[in-house]
Amino acid sequence: MPTPSSFDYAIIRLVPRVEREEFINVGVVLFCVQHRFLGARVELDTARLKALSPDADVELLAGHLESFRRVCVGGKDAGPIGRLPQKERWHWLVAPRSTMLQTGPVHAGLCDDPDRALEHLLDTMVRVKPAT
Repeated sequence: MPTPSSFDYAIIRLVPRVEREEFINVGVVLFCVQHRFLGARVELDTARLKALSPDADVELLAGHLESFRRVCVGGKDAGPIGRLPQKERWHWLVAPRSTMLQTGPVHAGLCDDPDRALEHLLDTMVRVKPAT
């Protein structure tokens, strides 16, 4: 039986008007050293975004959110940050910032499969379930 691996994760937040400090969770970034895994998943709920900021540029924000995934994958398509080692890219992604796109505090967990853990976190922390 495999031993679970530790991982760190942070929720990606969209803060349409930073001065109001209102945000919606739009994604998760997860780092697992043992599996050499750095991944991000994003789901932008445009209806929720428009409720907070009717004039938000959805296409522009979606492009910026895509940069989280590109930095996780690494390589020249992710610019200078993409050429850094995986651990340094993780620290760059979760560094505090006061822009429209932020990450929340870093949390830890255990998993057998970091990709599955990332999907679970997206399901529980980002996706809004319809009312029953």
